[in-house]
Amino acid sequence: MRNPKRVLVVDDEQGMRELLEIVLGGDGYEVVCLATPEDAQPALQRQSFDVVVTDLRIGSDAEAGMRFLSWLQEFAPGTPAIMMTAHGSVETAIEAMKRGAADYVLKPFQNDEIRLLVSRAIDQRELVRENRALRKEQAKLGNVTNMVGASPSIEQVKEMIRRVAVLPSTIAIYGESGTGKELVARSLHQLSERAEKPFIAINCGGIPENLLESELFGHKRGTFTGAFEDKDGLFFAADGGTLFLDEIGEMPLSLQVKLLRVLDNNIITPLGGTESIQVDVRIVSATNHDLEEMVQEGEFREDLYYRLNVIPLVVPSLRERADDIPLLVRHFVELHGGKLGRGNLEVTAEVKNLLCAYPWPGNVRELGNVIERAVALCMSDTIDLSELPQNVREYVPGPSGAVTELPQQGVDLEGLIEEIEIKLIQEALSRTKHSQKKAAQLLGLTARSLRYRLQKYGLGSAAETVEV
Repeated sequence: MRNPKRVLVVDDEQGMRELLEIVLGGDGYEVVCLATPEDAQPALQRQSFDVVVTDLRIGSDAEAGMRFLSWLQEFAPGTPAIMMTAHGSVETAIEAMKRGAADYVLKPFQNDEIRLLVSRAIDQRELVRENRALRKEQAKLGNVTNMVGASPSIEQVKEMIRRVAVLPSTIAIYGESGTGKELVARSLHQLSERAEKPFIAINCGGIPENLLESELFGHKRGTFTGAFEDKDGLFFAADGGTLFLDEIGEMPLSLQVKLLRVLDNNIITPLGGTESIQVDVRIVSATNHDLEEMVQEGEFREDLYYRLNVIPLVVPSLRERADDIPLLVRHFVELHGGKLGRGNLEVTAEVKNLLCAYPWPGNVRELGNVIERAVALCMSDTIDLSELPQNVREYVPGPSGAVTELPQQGVDLEGLIEEIEIKLIQEALSRTKHSQKKAAQLLGLTARSLRYRLQKYGLGSAAETVEV
């Protein structure tokens, strides 16, 4: 038989202690009643309770309950608390919640009301415990659960995530738009010791410069037009957790200086403020730009680049992990089909072949959008070519002169792809007089991706003599 849940009641009124002991004890709880927080604190240090029910006013001390909540946050943070009071107000309720109260109830209350609140607090505690255990188990196993794929290139990314997630270092994620850089950042957070703290993401290129600083560092009332009240920034909100700075290459140079200062001393100062605030935030950045090249062109601070680029992590394009397309197609069909109650959808072989051949300039994001559209438009149980957008439907696979039909004796597909890539890279370098930057633009690659291929295919002499 399972042990009963344990409730600690703290109230200086004997009648209230007796009432709660009868009501909650009748529901099968083991109830311990004490008169003051000073009595309760040693009890909580000796043994665990599943929930604490405490009065706000103890004797003549109107703040005793609030101080007790603060003590619970520090010394028994996993124990939910319910605040009772006969002197309630909206401000009191808000303050109680800020200090960690799971709920708030006004005296006098109905017996069923306190039963419900205690039951709900205990259920919430159990859910938190289960989630914590699951996160620990995932971290122990190194499970990267939100990334679909089994190709060698994506497995390398998953292995890198497992290795570096537990480290405190800053991580810079590189990759084309739509490759899933935020998913990588979320995986890093979920497998880190910060998993129970906030994960907050911001697109540095999607917010005007004057607002981006306020979003990151917060501001004081009256600092600028429209600042009607104090606002905590995202660094403050992410304290203890992870702040994901997407499109970091779009951050203005003036803000790069302030970000560098935070990385150096973990201190932020809100706009218009004079007091510094200590924060503990892990920074994960991402960009589809070549930051090293931006540094050379004076578009990105060199000192910030080295501070962010402690551990670089490159996410491959979908073209580089084409083996994962069938898995991703099935994932998106099930995902969007489930949302629309269409869990039995299938994809024709013709559609699968075309989706595997299409180059996906928008990467996984584009593939997901195409499948969502197809699922929404599909009128039968099978997705066919008519549900695909025109640009995908009319795509003709293969460059001129390439093998487009499978020979009777078969083909070395990887060798053929390497041959095509090498030929096109050499032609692009020749046409641009060996300028990596211009050659990468011709090929629709980042300079980093081009350098990777130069090394991969042993085109070292080209890499050594190019102009950057």
